[in-house]
Formats: sequence, C-alpha cells, structure tokens
Amino acid sequence: MTTYPNQRIVLTSRPVGAFKPTDLSLETDELAAPGPGHAMIAVDTLSIDAFIRTILDDGSYHMSVPLGGLVTALGVGTVVDSTVEELQPGDRVFGPLGAQTHALLPATALRKLDVGVVPARAYLGAIGLTTGVTAYFGMCVVGAVTQGDVVVVSGAAGAVGSVAGQLARIAGAGKVIGVAGGPHKTAFLVDELGYDAAIDYKNDDVPTRLRELAPDGVDVFYDNVGGAILDAVLFQIRERGRIVICGGISQYEHMDRVVGPTNYLKLAERHARMEGFAVTHFADRFGEAETALAGWLAEGRLKMPEHVVHGIDQFPAALDTLLTGGHTGKMLLQVS
Repeated sequence: MTTYPNQRIVLTSRPVGAFKPTDLSLETDELAAPGPGHAMIAVDTLSIDAFIRTILDDGSYHMSVPLGGLVTALGVGTVVDSTVEELQPGDRVFGPLGAQTHALLPATALRKLDVGVVPARAYLGAIGLTTGVTAYFGMCVVGAVTQGDVVVVSGAAGAVGSVAGQLARIAGAGKVIGVAGGPHKTAFLVDELGYDAAIDYKNDDVPTRLRELAPDGVDVFYDNVGGAILDAVLFQIRERGRIVICGGISQYEHMDRVVGPTNYLKLAERHARMEGFAVTHFADRFGEAETALAGWLAEGRLKMPEHVVHGIDQFPAALDTLLTGGHTGKMLLQVS
C-alpha cells in the first residue's frame, strides 16, 4: 500500500500569556493513500494568520486545537493522489491543509484553483480569505468608505492592514493614515503602499499625532489591534463615523481578560457606530470580493508584499514573528 511521509506541527502545550515557539513541536508520521472521496495534497505554502494564536487556547471561536493535535492553517498545494474525478494529480488546490507537508482531506474541503489569472499563493494573500477578502468586506462593506473620507488603519503593516489601506484609497478616501510599530514600518506604509501618513505607536504619542494628522476627525477606523489605539481613535471619531472591528491582536495573549474601550461613549455623542465582523459572515459574496481584488491586482492598483519563511520546521518561529510584529505584508511559510 502506498504511504506518504509527513512532517507536521502539533500543539505541545497551551500558551500561558505570550506564545512561545516551544508551545509547538515537529512530528513525523505517515499518511495512507486516499480512500473514497479523498485526495492527498503536497502542501506548498501556508498562510500564517493571527487567528492561529487564538485556536491554541481552550474555547476558541475558531475551534481549539487539542493538545497533541495538528495546528490548523490554511494553505495551497498540489494534488498527488485522488479518488475523486474532479481532482487529478497536478491540480492546484486551496483549503484547511494544516501545518504539515502532506494533507489527506475530503475533496469537499478543497477548492480547485484557476491559476491562469493569478498564482496559487495569491489565494492566501491579495485574494485570500483571511487577508484580501477580509479587508474587502471590512473596508468596503462594513466601513463603507466614501469619497473624501479620512480613514485610519491599525496593524497597517500586516497582511490585512496592508490591503485595507489600499482599498480605502481605491474607494476614494481623501486621506489614509496607518498605525504601525517602528520607523521601518511607517516608511513601508508611506513609500510602498501609498498611505498619506503613518503613526509609529512605539515611538509617537498616538493621540497627539492623530490630532495633528486628522484635526477634523476620523470617518472610518479599520481596527486590527484594539486596546489603547482603539481608544485614541474613538476620541477622534467624527459624526456618523464608522469603526470596524476586524481583530484585536493586542488582546490575544489574555483573551480571558480582554481590555475594552473606555471612550465608547463618543459613539453616542457623535452618532457613530462600531461594528465587528468575521469574513465568514459574507460567505455568499466571496466571489464578488475575489473578482474585484483580482482585477485591482492585475491592474497594479493593489500590491501584496510578502514575508516568506522556508521549511515546515520554521512554522513556530514564523508564527512568533507574526505575533511580535516582526514582519511586513503577508506572512507565508513556503513548505516545498
């Protein structure tokens, strides 16, 4: 019987406070050939996403990884064996492949990709579910950016933030301001992604810089961070402003005692709103988002810088880099 050698990353211990690479470990096993309705995938590239941190805890919204279990990750790969007519060896696919070198999955969990227009890895980045598609619905639908709006994005140098700011510009925003950590990231936002201005939360006084850059207030805030930055923008929100809650990476190390905003009453004072969302709430509109994003990507109006790490054994280090802000753009792990 044909078997496939596999290396996989498993959860060794649940993080206490900050994630540590030693919370994960590398194991080797073998996978049997696919049975009826299944396919074997050679994993090519994995998406390193902030939600992975949350699933390492008990009671996660995204379904917790059990101790000793394979760490969840979205990825793209190549079919090497299949019992399903619709999936043939050589086909490129996207799905919940997991942090491993091979994935044995039901065909229903996989999406066959058309790589004639965009490369397969674009389905993890610019038109990826957890990146471009998330930014699209948060900025264009929930935030509903309109002509001339002043837009602020936190976590702006990360994957979702990188796309969200560009989408605000495409939608006609009058000024786009990014918040990121470190002078290299603020330069990246302005010089490479076309942000009008950037605030370095590690070295600048955020409320002061926000008042300087947006003296008349903020129309749309796309929040990936939460905490003190959310409070600072709440104080500056304009009448009928929109705050989009996409994530709260500043809180992920202590989800049992999340710190909420103290300036939330500004919402009532200014007839503003704060709305959270998960990309899965828009499942019936994924095609709309992908078509729009792919078009802007092909036209050169949308860029997706990548930070690529190589080797499945580097998955724990890659996740640590993401969570400590040591990257710009989309964080990817090249498996093969």
